[in-house]
Amino acid sequence: MAAAKPYRILIVDDHALMREGIKHILTKASGIQVAGEADSSRRAQQMVRQEKWDLVLMDIDLPDRSGLETLDLLKKEHPDLKILMLSMQRESHYAVRALKSGAAGYLNKRCSPEQLIEAIRLAASGKKYVSAEVAQELAHTVSGEREGLPHETLSNREFQTLHMIASGLPVSAIADKLLLSVKTVSMYRARLLKKMQLKNNAELTHYAFKHNLLG
Repeated sequence: MAAAKPYRILIVDDHALMREGIKHILTKASGIQVAGEADSSRRAQQMVRQEKWDLVLMDIDLPDRSGLETLDLLKKEHPDLKILMLSMQRESHYAVRALKSGAAGYLNKRCSPEQLIEAIRLAASGKKYVSAEVAQELAHTVSGEREGLPHETLSNREFQTLHMIASGLPVSAIADKLLLSVKTVSMYRARLLKKMQLKNNAELTHYAFKHNLLG
């Protein structure tokens, strides 16, 4: 009986050292093959169009477009593509957003090698990987045990704009980073301030610190 083919994995992360570290971990895992790497959203989209992948392991923070936005784009073009999100951001920030957008799971970069391998195998096989932290966050969301917070009503792009403004970036720098016009970013800013009933950047930044959205 022929041995099963290993899962072909595409790693998407703009940090070469992070990619090397992940590859080093996965070389010790049977049934998993790191078959490609991309350092940007644009490159990831090109590689997904050119080849077939069993799983894309993608960072939330990419230099040219956010991982969440890239997730949306990839899922629109390839609905069956399995994408596992990876981030330094705590689960309460992005996990539920990522899962609602079609991600196969969400991993914090502080996870153990064993967790990484388990998550990849589960996601590549067609199942969802949900850590204990994410499961708790989902339980709160579904059960209504806690009131939804204002930032949870924002779209992925609006939330990304909030994060950048609260981090101290001016609108012009955000526009450059997101490859958008200043007018478009200003529109996102106005929209999120209205949704959250905030008046200005100072109130937005205070809110972000209060709810630990920058850590």
